Amino acid sequence: MALLIWQNDLDTGIEEIDRQHRRIVEMINQLHAAQRTHEQLAVGEVIEELVDYTMSHFAFEEELLEEAGYPFTAAHKRVHEVFIRRVNEFRLRFQAGEDVSDDLKHLLSRWLFNHIRNDDKAYAEDVRRHLDHFSRAHQQGGWMKRTLARLFH
Repeated sequence: MALLIWQNDLDTGIEEIDRQHRRIVEMINQLHAAQRTHEQLAVGEVIEELVDYTMSHFAFEEELLEEAGYPFTAAHKRVHEVFIRRVNEFRLRFQAGEDVSDDLKHLLSRWLFNHIRNDDKAYAEDVRRHLDHFSRAHQQGGWMKRTLARLFH
């Protein structure tokens, strides 16, 4: 049984961002499933993948905000930095042998949905406008294609 279910009010209208957010939700559900097996190795692998993917997502999102000229990019980046520090603390505690799965799952699920509904929705219109303009000017996708290839392939 899934811990989190994607809800349509989480969609930003930015296809790639929504795809990445959905992947993070899937990974939180994988953490939940791994935890239920009581296999620490599986839990550890999911935690590592989840943290790495989330950091790549944040880097992509921050570059996108800078490209779009979003005026609150620096503040958005600081929110990401604080969150990454908290998640890395969980990773270190797990590596030290502590069972952090429940606390990490709850932090991730609460934080992610709140962050999407508030912080990410705040930039969505500016970024969509920029991407629409950009795609009309550059039919090949230039920046988006290069950045996706660099961060996710």
